[in-house]
Amino acid sequence: MFRRRNEAPADDSPVASAEASAKTAGKGRPTPKRKDAEGRRRSPVTAPTNRKEAYKQLRERQASERSRAREGMMRGEERYLPARDRGPARRFAREWVDSRRTISQYFLPISLVLLLVLWTVPMFGGQTGIVLYSYAITFLWPLMILVVVVSSIWVSQRVRKEVAAKMPDESLKGVGFYAAMRALQIRRLRFPPPAVLPGGKPVPPKR
Repeated sequence: MFRRRNEAPADDSPVASAEASAKTAGKGRPTPKRKDAEGRRRSPVTAPTNRKEAYKQLRERQASERSRAREGMMRGEERYLPARDRGPARRFAREWVDSRRTISQYFLPISLVLLLVLWTVPMFGGQTGIVLYSYAITFLWPLMILVVVVSSIWVSQRVRKEVAAKMPDESLKGVGFYAAMRALQIRRLRFPPPAVLPGGKPVPPKR
C-alpha cells in the first residue's frame, strides 16, 4: 500500500521564529507609509465640474486672501503692508508720531470748522461778519498754514535725526516726509492703525 508522505518538519530556526512573530505581532498588517497616511487625513478637494464652478471657487479664494491680507494690515504685520509702510525706519516713524500730540494733527478738523464759520458769518453777521471774514482770510488762515508748515518741518527733521541715531544702517530717504504726512492725519484715520497711545504705551488689544 502507498504510504502517506511525512509532513514537512517545522522550521525551528531563529530566522523563521522571528518572521512568525513579526507576522503575528502589532496590528497584523504592515505599517502604512507616511505619504499614504497624510493623504488619507487630508480632506478631499472637490474639482470644479464646469467653468462657472471654477470661477466661483476662484472668487471665494481671492476673497479669503483679501480678508486675510486686510486683517494682517490692520495688525501691522510687515508682509501685508504696502511698500511705503515697510521697514523698521517707517515703523519707528509711525510709533514716534503716534506717541505724541502735534499741532499739525488738528489742522484738518480746525480747518473744517473754520470754513463752516467763514461761510455762515458773512450771511448772518451783516457788516461785522464781512469784517471778521476779511480778517480771517487775511491773517488767521495764513497763520494756521505757517504753524502747520513749521510743525511738519520739525517733525520731519526730528524723526530723521532719531532714525539716523538708532538705525544707522537704514536709509533715511522719505522717512521725514512720511512722518510729517502721518502727523497731519487725524489719529483715528491713520493707516496702518496706531500701535501706541499718546505717551508711548501700547494700544490694548481689542476684545
